[in-house]
Amino acid sequence: MKLAIYGAGAIGAYLGVELALGGIDVSLIGRGPHLAAMKRDGARLRVGAEEKHARLRCTDDPAELGPQDFVIITLKAHSVPVICEKIQPLLGPLTAVVTAVNGIPWWYFYGLKGAHEGKRIRAVDPGDVQWNKIGPERAIGCVIYPAAEIVAPGIVEVQPHLSSNRLPIGEPDGRRSPRTELLSKALIAAGFKSPVRTDIRTDIWVKLWGNLAFNPISALTGSTLEDLARDPGTRAVARAMMVEGQHIAEALGVKFPIGVDQRIKGAEEVGAHKTSMLQDLTLGRPMEIDALVLAVAELGDLVGIETPITDAVYALVKRRAIEAGCYPGGR
Repeated sequence: MKLAIYGAGAIGAYLGVELALGGIDVSLIGRGPHLAAMKRDGARLRVGAEEKHARLRCTDDPAELGPQDFVIITLKAHSVPVICEKIQPLLGPLTAVVTAVNGIPWWYFYGLKGAHEGKRIRAVDPGDVQWNKIGPERAIGCVIYPAAEIVAPGIVEVQPHLSSNRLPIGEPDGRRSPRTELLSKALIAAGFKSPVRTDIRTDIWVKLWGNLAFNPISALTGSTLEDLARDPGTRAVARAMMVEGQHIAEALGVKFPIGVDQRIKGAEEVGAHKTSMLQDLTLGRPMEIDALVLAVAELGDLVGIETPITDAVYALVKRRAIEAGCYPGGR
């Protein structure tokens, strides 16, 4: 199996090291000092007191690698349309593209039977770039539950106290296909919990449910997850956003396996953690707003469900990002 990971930051490098140590032919596509360090010294992974090391093929030019069996994209959602031309050398006739990206995926309505089958989502795929350049027939859904950070160039530290090693995957149409079975076995052999789901959209929504609310509210307030969940005011705003999201998801056929208050409790139990959106704002990096928030409001319009709280929070966090130079769409 030949597998390339496009976006070899913390999560990408983490996956790459574990898969390489599990016997997979892995290539990493990245940039900057982190890529340079991995090319020179290999990638180092710290998990608690344990340190793992792997030497992988690393590049910033996909044309060096040629067609792959699988390409796992671990970029922020707003960065994917930008690389759709560069990814082309990796795509052979049967290459599968695993969308390990937060938020509503661009292929969401591909293979989803019903009135909205084939619908495109402007918030995550403006101009249908991913739909046309990658192709929804290549897509495999994936939800990333691990948390990791680059502590120095070439060195990634996994944060098990904030996450788990779950990586559920699934076909958009719910089939247990040979390619998902093959990928699942490779991920499991690398130490991940990676079942093949027959309804990957439920997994997507369960993770998105919290990100929809807590990410933008944390960016607006500077607060940690536990503080947002314990404060009556911010908890009420988060809950209202989550209820709006739940109504939209259920209108699209999703059945949530847990209740909204249980999901909020789970966020509280993570503790004094700053969300990725707050971290991006603090560091001056582009913020993943549209895939997490605007896409949900767009789906609300599609199914006729109003999202006044989500719309208000989106307007505020977008303005905050613009003022900080962190909104990917500029002004």
